[in-house]
This record gives sequence, C-alpha cells and structure tokens, in this order.
Amino acid sequence: MAFEDIRTEGPRTLGFVLSEAEFGRSRDEVVIASGAGVLEPGTVLGKITASGKFKAAVDASVDGSEIASAVLGHRVDATDSDVPAVVIARAAQVKKPELVYAAGATANDMDAGLKAVGIIVR
Repeated sequence: MAFEDIRTEGPRTLGFVLSEAEFGRSRDEVVIASGAGVLEPGTVLGKITASGKFKAAVDASVDGSEIASAVLGHRVDATDSDVPAVVIARAAQVKKPELVYAAGATANDMDAGLKAVGIIVR
C-alpha cells in the first residue's frame, strides 16, 4: 500500500456520543450564527444571549457564548448565513478526545459548562 492510499478519518456525525437519553431527549435543533464558519461534529458550542443562536464557545467572548452549553452533532458551514443544526444539549455522556474546542477555549472551563447542563465529559 502506497502512502497516498492512507486516509485519515475526521470527526463523524455524533461519533462523540457515549450515551444519551431515550426518545431523542438529549437533542435539540438550534441555529448556528452566520459568521461562525465551518464547524465539525463535536464542536463545543455556546449560546449567544441576545439572539439565542449558537457559535463555538470561547473563553474571551462576552455575548453569552463563553459558557459551553451544547455539542454540535454534525458538520455545518455557517460562514455566510445562519444554519440549522442538531446538538446534544442535555442528559448525555460524551467522549472528551472527540470534542472539538475552538482556539481560545479552555477545555476545563468548557467541560464545566457542559456539566452544568447535564452533559458529562468522559
């Protein structure tokens, strides 16, 4: 096998979920804010207080999104417009190695935010 035949698998849709509540209770449909860019499955998200939309959680934000409150279920491109997305929002266990933390996000702070909404990082 030549090196050019080797492929690396990226984050998979909901691949970070260890367990979740029955009947879809762990999931919500939300809106990812325009300008958030391309976000991969497992991206830790925060909610913008003024709009109720989500973007990648970063410690330095001052719009409410500095507090982690959900994990993105599938890849989205919100570069130019708002996009709907499915998130894990409560009552779930997730795999820490498969979470995507934005640059400027402190993993321990983000994990604490997730724990506050019932998402346990393992």
